[in-house]
Amino acid sequence: MASLEALIITLNLVIVLASYFLLYPKVAGNNFNRIAFFDILSSGFALGLVAIKFWGSGQVFSFLGIELNWFWFTLVTYGVIEIPVAFHYFKKHQVDTSF
Repeated sequence: MASLEALIITLNLVIVLASYFLLYPKVAGNNFNRIAFFDILSSGFALGLVAIKFWGSGQVFSFLGIELNWFWFTLVTYGVIEIPVAFHYFKKHQVDTSF
């Protein structure tokens, strides 16, 4: 099971890094709304890829001792990976987060 968890974490890592270092600088720049829109697409892409394999499987994944299904495991690990990368991106590109 650990290899399945590592596979999902690696997938999330690749998607987050590709998004923040390749895609977002070209299509979103420092526009928070565009970053948010493309981030929804990126996280949806990750969820879609994992869903192809695990939808309806009943597979359980462990995150810090908590058992989660594929959806929540993918979403939580995506968020954990994304948060520090997003902070770095926001600081580097001077993204205005004030509403």
